[in-house]
Amino acid sequence: MIPILSKLSKRFLSVKPLSFKRFLYDKIDFTAQVIGIVGGRGSGKTTLLHQYAKSSKYKSSQILYISCDHPSMINQNLYDIADDFYTHGGKLLLLDEIHKIKDFNSYIKAIYDFTDLQVIFSGSSAINIKHEIGDISRRALVYNMPVLSFREYLALKNIAHLKPYTLEEIVNFHEDIVVEIAGEIKPLEHFAHYLKYGAYPFFKEGIISYGDRLLEVINTTIDSDLASIFSINYEKLDALKKVLYMLCCTTPYEVNKSKLSNSAGISWSTLSKYLDYMQKGSLLNILRGSKGHKTIKIPNKILLNNPNLFAVLCAQADIGAIRESFIVSQLLVKHRVHYHHEGDFLVDEKYIIEVGGKSKDAKQIKELKNAYLAIDDIESGYDNVIPLWLFGFLY
Repeated sequence: MIPILSKLSKRFLSVKPLSFKRFLYDKIDFTAQVIGIVGGRGSGKTTLLHQYAKSSKYKSSQILYISCDHPSMINQNLYDIADDFYTHGGKLLLLDEIHKIKDFNSYIKAIYDFTDLQVIFSGSSAINIKHEIGDISRRALVYNMPVLSFREYLALKNIAHLKPYTLEEIVNFHEDIVVEIAGEIKPLEHFAHYLKYGAYPFFKEGIISYGDRLLEVINTTIDSDLASIFSINYEKLDALKKVLYMLCCTTPYEVNKSKLSNSAGISWSTLSKYLDYMQKGSLLNILRGSKGHKTIKIPNKILLNNPNLFAVLCAQADIGAIRESFIVSQLLVKHRVHYHHEGDFLVDEKYIIEVGGKSKDAKQIKELKNAYLAIDDIESGYDNVIPLWLFGFLY
């Protein structure tokens, strides 16, 4: 085994673990031999690997952590490293940023076939696990790590440790739920902060530098991760950033393929692929029309992945886009969301949700069944009017 890898692994394991755990931690079946954690950069994947390592049954000498984007891994054979570690008594292999290893799928399969190592890897949400790992994908458990929910943000800041609620509970009992939560915190005060710098755990490292760190996440995701995974030509990368800027300052209703194509300076067919890449890279959410809608074959709404992206991408962000970006980012973790031609969104083919500010009225959805208003800048709602911030308690 390469000495520098052992040294870096010991340094990684010597750090005191963070007490706060993402909601996903308790969902993972850690008895599986191969586990994957995929998600956007900065979402907390490395921290989760560290927390499991520190709480596992293994001794530090039986654990090897490898950051696959470290310079020492250039031109290295991952299987040879794993085999050497296994031969010397290794039990747990943690592979961070595995998408940086070319043909990582073959290495994972060989490690699975010829050793008894437990392998937990993290990687970009852009990698296609079923395609990349092939046969082993049926044996591997792969979990997706989204951005922090509003509830998790409150817990990580040690403001309040509150339970999550199902969507059914929120739409049916939101008035009672708000009374419980408002007894602990002032939700609107903290929600405003969350929309600016609460989606990524690294806000703990400083609010002043938060924007710079988030911009680095965006640039690295495009210039490094997406460029290498999808073999995008370097000169085309600016087109992806132009699209992000346009989505930042445009209302969701005004987005259309011709405007996006002209802004990016590339054809719609090419841009469609790039939009898909950015969705897989956790930079966008693309919503298609609900069943029966005449435009179901094209994306009806394209939103930035989460509200924090707006502050670093443009000076004059559209407030409607921010609100919709937030609620979609929270809903998509556990639900299917489509664009709806009468309301804004159709969730699980059952609930229609219209999003807006205080002045929003219900006339657009008043004749619709299971239709609700998600309203910003209100602490509590009534009947089918639900405060927007409450959807941040879904996970």
